[in-house]
Amino acid sequence: MSKTTPGWCFSIDVGGTFTDCVARTPGGELRILKVLSSAALKGNVEAAEAGSLRDQSLRREPNDFFRGFELRLLAADGSELERAEVSGSSATDGAIFTSGELVTLAEAHSWELRSPEEAPLLCMRTLMRLRLDEDLGEVDLRLGTTRGTNALLERDGARTAVLTTPGFADLLLIGNQDRPRIFDLEIRKPLPLFDAAREIPGRISASGDELEPLDLDRAAAVLAELEAAGTEAVSICLLHSASNPAHEEALAELALGFNFSEVVRSSASSSSPRMVSRGDTSLVDAYLGPVIRGYVDSIAEAAPSASLLLLTSAGGLCSPRLFRGKDAVLSGPAGGVVGSAHVAREAGCACAIAFDMGGTSTDVSRWDGGFEMEYEAVKAGVRIATPLLAIETVAAGGGSICGFDGEKLTVGPRSAGSVPGPACYGAGGELAITDLNFFLGRIPPDRFPFPLDGDAVNRRLDAMASSLRGRGYEKSLEEIAAGYLDIANQRMAAAIRRISLARGYDAREYPLVAFGGAGAQHACAVADELGIVKVLVPALAGVLSARGASQADVTRIVERPVLELVENISPPRLEELMSDLEEQARSELLLDGLGEDLLAAPRRAFDLRYSGQDSTIELEATLDNCREAFEKAHERRYGFTHPGRELELVTARVTCSAGIGEDWVEEGPAPPAATEAPGSRQAFFAGAWVDAAVLDEASLDQGAPVAGPAIIASAYHTIVVAPGWTAARHPSGHLVLERRDKPRTFSACDVEGEPDPVQLEIFHLHFASIAEEMGVALENSAVSTNVRERLDFSCAVFDSGGGLVANAPHIPVHLGAMGECVRQVSRRVSDLAPGDVIVTNDPFLGGSHLPDVTVVTPVFDAETAELLFYTASRAHHAEIGGRRPGSMSPDSKNLAEEGVLLRSFKVIEAGVPRFDELEKILLSGPWPSRCPRENLADIEAQVAANRAGARRLEELIAARGRATVLGYMGHIQAAARRLMESHLDRLSRGVRVFEDELDDGTKIALRLEVGESRALLDFTGTAGVLDNNFNATPAIVSSAVLYCFRCLIDNDIPLNAGVLEPLELILPESFLNPPPAADPAECAAVAAGNVETSQRVVDVVLGALGVAAASQGTMNNLLFGNESFGYYETIAGGAGAGEGFPGAAGVHTHMTNTRITDPEVLERRYPVRLRRFSLRAGSGGAGRFPGGDGVIRELEFLDEVEVSILSQRRARGPYGAAGGAPGQPGRNLLLRPGAKEWEELPAVTTFSARAGDRLRIETPGGGGWGAPERG
Repeated sequence: MSKTTPGWCFSIDVGGTFTDCVARTPGGELRILKVLSSAALKGNVEAAEAGSLRDQSLRREPNDFFRGFELRLLAADGSELERAEVSGSSATDGAIFTSGELVTLAEAHSWELRSPEEAPLLCMRTLMRLRLDEDLGEVDLRLGTTRGTNALLERDGARTAVLTTPGFADLLLIGNQDRPRIFDLEIRKPLPLFDAAREIPGRISASGDELEPLDLDRAAAVLAELEAAGTEAVSICLLHSASNPAHEEALAELALGFNFSEVVRSSASSSSPRMVSRGDTSLVDAYLGPVIRGYVDSIAEAAPSASLLLLTSAGGLCSPRLFRGKDAVLSGPAGGVVGSAHVAREAGCACAIAFDMGGTSTDVSRWDGGFEMEYEAVKAGVRIATPLLAIETVAAGGGSICGFDGEKLTVGPRSAGSVPGPACYGAGGELAITDLNFFLGRIPPDRFPFPLDGDAVNRRLDAMASSLRGRGYEKSLEEIAAGYLDIANQRMAAAIRRISLARGYDAREYPLVAFGGAGAQHACAVADELGIVKVLVPALAGVLSARGASQADVTRIVERPVLELVENISPPRLEELMSDLEEQARSELLLDGLGEDLLAAPRRAFDLRYSGQDSTIELEATLDNCREAFEKAHERRYGFTHPGRELELVTARVTCSAGIGEDWVEEGPAPPAATEAPGSRQAFFAGAWVDAAVLDEASLDQGAPVAGPAIIASAYHTIVVAPGWTAARHPSGHLVLERRDKPRTFSACDVEGEPDPVQLEIFHLHFASIAEEMGVALENSAVSTNVRERLDFSCAVFDSGGGLVANAPHIPVHLGAMGECVRQVSRRVSDLAPGDVIVTNDPFLGGSHLPDVTVVTPVFDAETAELLFYTASRAHHAEIGGRRPGSMSPDSKNLAEEGVLLRSFKVIEAGVPRFDELEKILLSGPWPSRCPRENLADIEAQVAANRAGARRLEELIAARGRATVLGYMGHIQAAARRLMESHLDRLSRGVRVFEDELDDGTKIALRLEVGESRALLDFTGTAGVLDNNFNATPAIVSSAVLYCFRCLIDNDIPLNAGVLEPLELILPESFLNPPPAADPAECAAVAAGNVETSQRVVDVVLGALGVAAASQGTMNNLLFGNESFGYYETIAGGAGAGEGFPGAAGVHTHMTNTRITDPEVLERRYPVRLRRFSLRAGSGGAGRFPGGDGVIRELEFLDEVEVSILSQRRARGPYGAAGGAPGQPGRNLLLRPGAKEWEELPAVTTFSARAGDRLRIETPGGGGWGAPERG
């Protein structure tokens, strides 16, 4: 295979709607073509005769070009009238002939000609002017396609079965047990990709040893059954196959003897050390394999002499032989990333941020001389653990729908799509971003491919202005339109911050490469948001993804899990491993016909992390310098290091490339001749209509800059040059937009009077993204399983009074509690000063229970030392001391027995760390922490997350002004209050009473009174303070109430203190409001109040509201450990059904949404063997809409440990509603070695386990809704 092919060369990107083609003729001429991905051509019926139609646009093609195509005649409303096979066509008059008479031709309004071949072949034949019966010959074809992504989104893959280890048939259905949206009572989990899951006896240990032999006889019977049932593909995922793939290899070899289209083993699909991630990747590979192979084979069959290479999700080309289903998920977007890097390089830039704005979404990525990769991500709704280009997608595009939620303007996430499209398409679509660019004069209508409907846009803007006036906002149509664009730009800028600032890179140091249909319209504004001063618009911006496929290298990435401490790996052993990987990668490239002379030097890389961390950092390093390189990278990304902590090498990786990816468009595309003389039009910028120059892109010469405002039009996109920017042609042929004037300054907002509905949404997005970025930083840098694996944490921003401004929606039980914690800390610590950071876990200072450790960072004005705001984070520490390992002792009677109490300790004082003193506190008292080192590491990660949030807020103040930022902290809380009031007004007024009981009969009583814009929740009658640990603090009750009422609201609203203001709580002294005391030994125990009582409070409130049956009503807390470790998890169950929807199965509900530890991670790190993790079939309550099933989780202990269980709903199942049946109650069971029967355990218990003991927890099912229909 040579670098270039002397004949035709094609580079094609198959998108969801359009297929883009960039081609080079044998003479070196560049050709560009766009066709529909359906391989159809469309047009209007201009003239008709018996048996034929004519259209002048068809005269471009040679005689009989369309012979063999299918002709469809369409009515004016788009309905099909008739179809026929084309027998011939004429280039003279554009006539299409069919063998029979077209009887509906006189009625036809339009036509469609569909090729029997795929869209790439239509492109090739059109440009080469070859009929279907003519040979395409020897051509060079490089192809990127969204066919795999579309099949995933539409669930249109192969009929697939999963083969797995006994006990894990339901593992991929349960996944991580978290739910996608925490406030949705109707939980919608992604539809599964498989039709059947079968368990094959046999088992490998965490160390890779065979525990049970593989039962091949049973496997053969299962495979025969699946084959007979019509299964097309088989995915094999066995426990610990990454450590020892022997069982998977034997099973795959057996399966290949059956008539399956695809057999995939997880150990070949992914090197992930997690069973769920590897299993999902293998499943995607199997599910898409036949679809992708059929697609590729159809192209290869029609072009047998073509040299075909396909673009993978990792941004490299590979042969059809090696192209797999998992490689196709980002095949389309990858071309744009590769192309943008080449644009930057051609323009003399060493780095760039790609900004690809399309109709429904925007993709952004970062290039620093090399592509940033990620090795596990959720794409198209599925989890994939394989090398992928790191692409961040945000639901903001030209078709994003613009709305008003009663307080603020909103953009997306819904899209108008291509049908009906934005309002200006004239097909009845809603107001969208494209409409606003058109209305503000930024899209010349005469350059659009079809007429635009300006009246439709004006009508929708008038209606929006009327809605705003109804709320008291007086806004002109121009202000509304410009405001929507500002909001969209902020959403896209936030995505760029997530791939730059959140990862330790300054976006201001990067040029923005803008492409896609709408990228160049928004590039200047997005750049201004980020402080970027240079934008590159590629010469082929409208087809950059296709061009990028022509510029990619042929690449093979080979990796292998290591999972060892660096200090335990000898240099010779590592060298042997890396040499083996290099040889594997090289041999695969050579097998594809590449010569040795084309192979570049292999790239070696390691995924490294601190021991105990979850997230890794990829580095090109050696054993000698890996610690130095890792800690430098860790410091840049997270702001701190752990110099004494062991370093773990997780994965070794080798990348080999063949340098055939040089752009065969050698000198860049020559711009087409200008089609129009320069002109001008009115456009709206910076609050006023101004004259903007209108130019054809082809008219721009090198060295002749055009000053904004200007509109530059081309065949495939429009470039908006904003005031203060200039545009000039670079010698590479690309356009360079540069800011010449100072970046725009924001006028001060009226922070005393009515807020602006545009700024309300923009600041809501700012504050929410800051809280989310804090969460990402904490997740990636923490070391405990609870934070990094289970995501049991929350991050938030507060105003100077402790009012919650923004809380990333992590864990619901934290939602309403952290604000009270911040307020209590500010009162208790009277000498707060710049540089201070407070740590507390006091349940009576707005905390929940002792394991939930909150870090509060006050931020002051650097000049006046005035307190401006707080950032805070709360994380569940699996060990904080107490009577039992895991700090959740079931038998605790007072707070002192539950662990170390941190009232309000300055872990940093005036900038000076006091971690040594904190460690002494953690080791003090009658029940000190068993893992102080882990506590300190996680607290340090929390401090760093707070610092990251504070830094972003300070940058926002510098950009927008202190008074404006602080003013809008108050405004968005007031807006949330008004939104909650309006939703309360939709509830029927009156009094509702509801009661429920804990398993021991402890009563929770609620009298709910709904009035005008308010609700009163009176818990009078609730049982008194308990002598166990099921007491809950008022902060927990507030969180539960906030959660319930937020669930009533369908649309997204700011989650802040304002939501709680219309809700009044009456909490007399009871087990929901125990009194505080100075001595922890005199305080009520609260360990279970946070995790169990909170769930029951939700059941009571939702029961009073009558909106859903009860969900499992417990978190099923399981703790085990000894003096050397403590492990904690909560276990999913069934969700309650509601009016119109069934309950979801095997999912966390209501006040928690923590993930569960992956089976392989669990067994690798702890002395336990997971025997079963499955759905508990039939445990959901019957009903017209049944409740969701709970789960069964069975563990075998391999060492002596102390086990604790805190659970509920063991005596009575979760209630049904509207005649539905209750879900089955849960069960806790123990089987000792030698025992014949399982022993039933109490809901709350602790016991000592020995090696060989088995624990089975069966969680409750959700209640059903409505009387079951009689069959």
